[in-house]
Amino acid sequence: MVRFTFERLVSRGVVSFTSSQLDLAGVSTSVNRYLGISIIGFFAIIIAVPVIGFVAFGIAQYSLAILGLIAAAVYEVVMYLFLEFRIERRKSFVESILPDYLQLVAANMRSGISLDRALLLAKRPEFGYFSQDIDLLNKQLYSGETMQNALNNLSRRYRSVQLRHTIRMILEAVRYGGALADLLNQIAKDMRARQIVQKEIAGQLFMYTIFITFAAVVAAPALYGLTLQMITITDKVWAGILAQNPGGLPTVGISFLKPSAPQVSPSAYYYFAIAAITMITGFGSLIVSTITSGSPVRGLKYLPVFIIAGIVIFLVVAAVMGNVFSSIGAA
Repeated sequence: MVRFTFERLVSRGVVSFTSSQLDLAGVSTSVNRYLGISIIGFFAIIIAVPVIGFVAFGIAQYSLAILGLIAAAVYEVVMYLFLEFRIERRKSFVESILPDYLQLVAANMRSGISLDRALLLAKRPEFGYFSQDIDLLNKQLYSGETMQNALNNLSRRYRSVQLRHTIRMILEAVRYGGALADLLNQIAKDMRARQIVQKEIAGQLFMYTIFITFAAVVAAPALYGLTLQMITITDKVWAGILAQNPGGLPTVGISFLKPSAPQVSPSAYYYFAIAAITMITGFGSLIVSTITSGSPVRGLKYLPVFIIAGIVIFLVVAAVMGNVFSSIGAA
């Protein structure tokens, strides 16, 4: 009996890419299960959104089908971004502890321990999942794997250029000979110096992050809230004018300067403002992360905070300005 697998529904390239992403993210879920969650979730959302819209609100329109498709696409993007966020977090963690680990390896080698034992004895509980990968490397070496293949397998588990270059230099030192302990110490010092420079640059760019955060989270939502109330008041004023003058205002002088009611309704502008604020705050979090850390993926953890804060400020400003201008709207 042939067992059904979700891997048969996609190309080999997709399976290979997904497997690589899961390994880099440190996710123990199998490729078949991950693809199953993605595929089933995609079609479930496409079906659920129109059904919920029809059952709960009695709406049966093609727009709900389009909305379901958009929601399913967002679901797939979130699944991908989840892996990217874990990959970036693992990379940042291993690069932060790598100098300490290399110095411990160098100290072990100076005491006369071989490289494979020095790598194993240098692990510490605070190194987290990197220690687990060192245990896996040790098992591969004892099972007959060569040092080159075992170290290359370790580098493939992280999307870290620093780790990859470190392993390449270790292998070259082993192959051609050299003071490996001194080399590891020098690599660790260079990594620490680079981290210090990155922190100094991030500190110098702190004012830019404050400005971008204020503009994206506070200024833009506040302006959208003010504009919403201005449109609401204008709409009410024009409703009163048209009630008194059903034929519209008379044309005086030049005909093309005839006043007319606004073409954008408050409800349409409200949904537009929500969508615009979501985009502005979302990209703002990615820009701030790029400035401070050099990677936009790290900004994903700030994304919900930025979006929620922007929408809350928009609603608060709209409510406050609505109370301030309520007398004008009533008139």
